[in-house]
Amino acid sequence: QVHLVESGGGLVQPGGSLRLTCSASGGPFDPSFMAWFRQTPGKGRDLVGAISWSTDSTYFAEDAKGRFTLSKDKAKNTVYLHIVDLKPEDTAVYYCNGRIGARILYPWGQGTRVTVSS
Repeated sequence: QVHLVESGGGLVQPGGSLRLTCSASGGPFDPSFMAWFRQTPGKGRDLVGAISWSTDSTYFAEDAKGRFTLSKDKAKNTVYLHIVDLKPEDTAVYYCNGRIGARILYPWGQGTRVTVSS
């Protein structure tokens, strides 16, 4: 089965930037989209954005437009989430997963924690 590992989180000051990495191993691995989600205590996982695995098409949740970008390296089965101008409300655990429509494809990884604080 596919194993997802997220990394790149940490403590960042407001206004800073981060690049989160999602690496997939095992298989078969052929998602329609690879998506990033984030979760804060007491809340479910909210979609941040997703990138087509076959094209460069992306889409983002309304509150993620403008400061978040997605990229991928298909040769490495890796997806990146770039966040700039980080705000305290971006504090969350960030997860990635494959999607076909609204269906999640793989077991969840451990996530990577982002804390935005001065």
